[in-house]
Amino acid sequence: MPLYELVCISRAKMTQGSMKDLLKKSALTVLDRGGAVRGFVNIGREQMLPYRMKRHMEYHTHGSFWLMHYFSNPKTSQVLLDQLKLDARVIRCNVVKVTDKLSQMVNTDESL
Repeated sequence: MPLYELVCISRAKMTQGSMKDLLKKSALTVLDRGGAVRGFVNIGREQMLPYRMKRHMEYHTHGSFWLMHYFSNPKTSQVLLDQLKLDARVIRCNVVKVTDKLSQMVNTDESL
């Protein structure tokens, strides 16, 4: 299974419980479809956006940036994106394919 990275910008003024629910929902979407979540990275809470963004009939100037690394098939990534784009807590999201195989990600030197 390929390794993917979900890059997401969510609302800035979210409670900790709401953010926890959003992360859990994202992880369960991958896990329920046979994937594996590698981890989450918090890039920054309440950072200024590069430009004003409109989402769900509202303008946003600040957002919380986070990443999720996971292994899954390509169909799961599309389902995850469709689910997040309908969520009112998410401003922007995108999936990036990091690598196809684990051996490409890890440097293996057989001469050692």
